[in-house]
Amino acid sequence: MNDFAGRVAIVTGAAGALGCEFARQAAALGMKLVLADQDAAALERLTDTLLASGAEVLAMVCDVGVCAHVEELADAAMIRFHGVHLLFNDGSTGAHAAAAGAAWDASEAVWKSALDAGLWGAIHAVRIFTPLMIECARRDAGYRGHIVNTASVDGLANAPARAIGNVCGHALLALAETLHHDLRRAAAPIGVSVLCLPPASTGGADAQRPPAAALAGLAFDAVRSGAFYVPPQPQALDALEGRLRAIADGRAPFDPGADAAGGAGAAP
Repeated sequence: MNDFAGRVAIVTGAAGALGCEFARQAAALGMKLVLADQDAAALERLTDTLLASGAEVLAMVCDVGVCAHVEELADAAMIRFHGVHLLFNDGSTGAHAAAAGAAWDASEAVWKSALDAGLWGAIHAVRIFTPLMIECARRDAGYRGHIVNTASVDGLANAPARAIGNVCGHALLALAETLHHDLRRAAAPIGVSVLCLPPASTGGADAQRPPAAALAGLAFDAVRSGAFYVPPQPQALDALEGRLRAIADGRAPFDPGADAAGGAGAAP
């Protein structure tokens, strides 16, 4: 997808740092924007800024973990702009940040809240917006679309004390990979990318995380090139390689922290 001007971009989690950058960069490319977030005040501030820059914006306070809210968002987008070309699934990859601890520590309520924001939001958006995008392609032979899932490196290797993040990360990556396969089988002109961020709950990873503007730029580069995997940091791939080696060798699970540092994290 290379033609952005006049096309329609959906951004969930739009009031967050990364969502704001998705919206700003889409607006700079001349796209029409549909923005969703639960934070009404932050969403209003972003909308005012974008409107002042001349962008066309539809903003809705929306909990993407609730299917009916996402359906209302899609209906409003189609009524206002009559199509969808670019979907940024950026619901909340940091929803599980406060739940760091042993796999048995988090309460049922914490699990449900994190999965609603971090996983179900993406599931609802894929279920509801993908058929609309396929229908847009059927009506327009020149249509090109793209879906970007924001996930995390938790989907590549399982670190200790990050059960919720690991579950969300793997599920989001699996959703994106399966969506890619299904769209290819359907011969739909819709690409898929997954942006794998460093985990948000560790200070070290946060300190090394590229700024939101750079991450959004990587995502737009992937939309242009059709790249699927977008890991911003090379060490994420090192962790994945370690995990796959452990599986192939029949060893205990790879610990991205201890094993990568040469510690005794994995039993023989």
